[in-house]
Amino acid sequence: MSVEKIYIDDEFIKLDSLLKFGGAAETGGQAKILVQSGQVYLNGEVCTQRGKKIKSGDRVSVDDKILEVLKR
Repeated sequence: MSVEKIYIDDEFIKLDSLLKFGGAAETGGQAKILVQSGQVYLNGEVCTQRGKKIKSGDRVSVDDKILEVLKR
């Protein structure tokens, strides 16, 4: 698995936006399906809240992709 670092300027990014920005989902609808079907993990645990606030230091994984969020 490769870890992709995602830098944010704000205090958080919502999970569905992160999935789109990080390339794990092409559309918001696809992000919603991934999250609701239990395929997205936040810090190693299944996360089914697509509006979940992801903060610096959090790791989101889906399929073989890991997105690590860092504050710029």
